[in-house]
Amino acid sequence: MRYIELASPGGPEAMSLRSGPRPAPAAGQVLIRVQVAGVNRPDIAQRQGLYPPPADASPLLGLEVAGEVAALGAGVEAWKIGDAVCALTHGGGYADYCVADARHCLRWPRGYDALRAAALPENHFTVWSNVFQLGALAAGETLLVHGGSSGIGTTAIQLGREFGASVYTTAGSAEKCAACVALGADMAIDYRSQDFEAVVREARGSRGVDVILDMVGGSYTPRNLRLLAMDGRLVQIATLESPKVANFDLRELMKRRARITGSMLRPRTPEQKAVIAAALRQQVWPVLDAGRCGPLVHQVFDLADAAEAHRIMESSAHIGKLMLRVAD
Repeated sequence: MRYIELASPGGPEAMSLRSGPRPAPAAGQVLIRVQVAGVNRPDIAQRQGLYPPPADASPLLGLEVAGEVAALGAGVEAWKIGDAVCALTHGGGYADYCVADARHCLRWPRGYDALRAAALPENHFTVWSNVFQLGALAAGETLLVHGGSSGIGTTAIQLGREFGASVYTTAGSAEKCAACVALGADMAIDYRSQDFEAVVREARGSRGVDVILDMVGGSYTPRNLRLLAMDGRLVQIATLESPKVANFDLRELMKRRARITGSMLRPRTPEQKAVIAAALRQQVWPVLDAGRCGPLVHQVFDLADAAEAHRIMESSAHIGKLMLRVAD
């Protein structure tokens, strides 16, 4: 099979197209003939040497795919050869074939093709587990999403609105803010020209916001804490600015009875990911079947052009998902 090799950490040019043997599914796994793979921020971090794969993971890049089941590992009964699936993978998605835990596979929603299906797993597993499970967002509450024009952000905006929350978001240009509003955000704040804390405080007053989904960290953290409502939850999923926080005032946390939580998806156990998949299957897939909350795809690249997809992601010029076309 063809696959993208990362010989050593570095820039996008460190990746190259190679050929080698396809993997074989172990017990409980399926082998997927990949048609489309998603490009995600953890792929960038792994390529840079900042997010090494777990010991039990494939060393190849790629955390989500869509395609058809090509082979079954021992004990797999939920799927059959030829089924169209999308999957959260434990690495290996930038390839013609990829193995995945059968419990982490989901059918394509009604009317979806491989491109749209492949854009679902990483974002939906992340948003559901962080915003709705850890963050416990409920109908009638308010959600603030940082990075609203990213794949994660566009998913969080739509699902937050779908399940009854008011949604505020930040993004880095007027065009990106307009896209966020079109997806259902009540307000989008251009963080390059506006102070998001001041804008949200003017809109919300002393009420604050109930849940904040943050992928920035650093200087955002004190401002996020000051914006939280009573019993508010700050959910941290990345630290694109910095993992270090200056001027952290614990009193802001205490007087709000607030909680700070966070997670990394990839190191979670297969059982934990299976629980998330089951919740998505029950709660979110009917919404997708109905034609709502679909992914926003910015650009599609051939597998051999994975380096260019990484360059676009690092530039933050995209709105929504970047994808790799592997096969028809």
